[in-house]
Amino acid sequence: MTNDLRDVRLQKVRMLREMGLAPYTDHYTVTHSLRDAGRLADGQSASVAGRLMALRKFGKLIFGHIEDASGSMQISLERAALTAKEFDVAKKLIDIGDFVGLSGELWTTQTGEKTVRAMALTLLAKGLRPLPEKWHGLVDGEIRSRKRYLDLISNGETRSRFVKRSRIISFIRLFLESRGFLEVETPVLQSASSGASARPFVTHHNALNRDLYLRISPETYLKRLIVGGMERVYEIGKNFRNEGIDPSHLQEFTMLEWYAAYWSYRENMALIRELVQALLTEFCGGTRVEYQGTVLDFGGEWAQIDYCDCVKNATGLDLLAYGTREDLVLAAVQHGVQMKMEDYTSLPALTDAIYKKMVRPQLIQPTFLMHHPAELVPLARRSSENARVLDMFQVVVNSWELVKAYSELIDPLEQDRRMRLQQVYRDAGDDETMMREDDYIECMEYGMPPNSGLGLGIDRMVAIVTGAESLRDVVFFPSMREEADQGATIEPAPFEREG
Repeated sequence: MTNDLRDVRLQKVRMLREMGLAPYTDHYTVTHSLRDAGRLADGQSASVAGRLMALRKFGKLIFGHIEDASGSMQISLERAALTAKEFDVAKKLIDIGDFVGLSGELWTTQTGEKTVRAMALTLLAKGLRPLPEKWHGLVDGEIRSRKRYLDLISNGETRSRFVKRSRIISFIRLFLESRGFLEVETPVLQSASSGASARPFVTHHNALNRDLYLRISPETYLKRLIVGGMERVYEIGKNFRNEGIDPSHLQEFTMLEWYAAYWSYRENMALIRELVQALLTEFCGGTRVEYQGTVLDFGGEWAQIDYCDCVKNATGLDLLAYGTREDLVLAAVQHGVQMKMEDYTSLPALTDAIYKKMVRPQLIQPTFLMHHPAELVPLARRSSENARVLDMFQVVVNSWELVKAYSELIDPLEQDRRMRLQQVYRDAGDDETMMREDDYIECMEYGMPPNSGLGLGIDRMVAIVTGAESLRDVVFFPSMREEADQGATIEPAPFEREG
């Protein structure tokens, strides 16, 4: 059906050319957006343009609706007001989905609808494929994510969500800059995979003839700037992690990271709570948000729980009592922890997996998860009160890790020792461990001030604010499996089928 309709439209393109008309123009002078035109008094003139979304023909009178980025508006095309050629084009050669421009005057119909009466009509761009049926042709989530342009055309809710995403990011920038932070950019292509525990994507740099990694985090480069005397820096950019797909994970995602000299993780706990509460107040009208049927309360102070205590309460395991992976495997089996231990080849990987399986699904309300075992993050500072844990926290909401932050390790000798241990884990088969960065350690040896950094997942934050079920609903063009759209069909709108 779609191919048949496309053939009809191709024929109309040929007819337009035979009439001496261009089916694809180079520009059109717009004097008013549709929203602004709708505020004009009857009789005032305007030139407007947009995509034709509805068309109703009544002999010598045609009504339609066009849309632009500001909204929608009714148009009227009358035989008495247009040239014979223009009206012939309107009646026979334009279709739903075409872009049109028209100049004319405003009037109000008997039903009270503001309308532009066209005195001149220009076809700006001829659509060759029929638009999908609004309520049935694009309910398939795979198609909506793969063909986001159709989702944006058909669904005002989608457009609104992405506009809000952009404004959220602008809000974050203003918030940080008002507190003395400077926005910076660091490399996406890096010589070592560092800054997080994740499997990287690998690419080859032909000019340099060496492999590079798409960054899993900008952390070590941002801390190089701290060494260089830039005391408060932040970056909003893409990270890449070669891991599984689920509603809360994408391989390409947007992360905010900031670092502040002379801060500890405690200052970051205060600032992130202030930022999130201010953001929700701005975009949701308050700090209580309903997400997928659950009310999340971000107001006031957030609960603080100890990482090791909550794992012990859930499983009986005292994570700090086990010095090797083998010890932890044996204890986990004895305590009835049901999971595939063989999938986790290092002590940090298994520790993290037990927490994620046994504890994190129960963390729904905004929670500060504190003092992770020291083995988990090689870039974080050990606590002065208990060297077996880190000066660290995560913000967990809806069982999602929304934020990770810690006081940074600034001792280059200790950092070197920890990176050597990471290599031991990597050699044993844990391909998510960090790679050694000699240049970063050399940088630290010039002196790094005390500092604390924080990472906030932008996509997850936007999903919570907008109520999106999956992260791919807040990313314009998420990566998709190739087989996802095999056999999928996009139903044309009913008026296209009738035509």
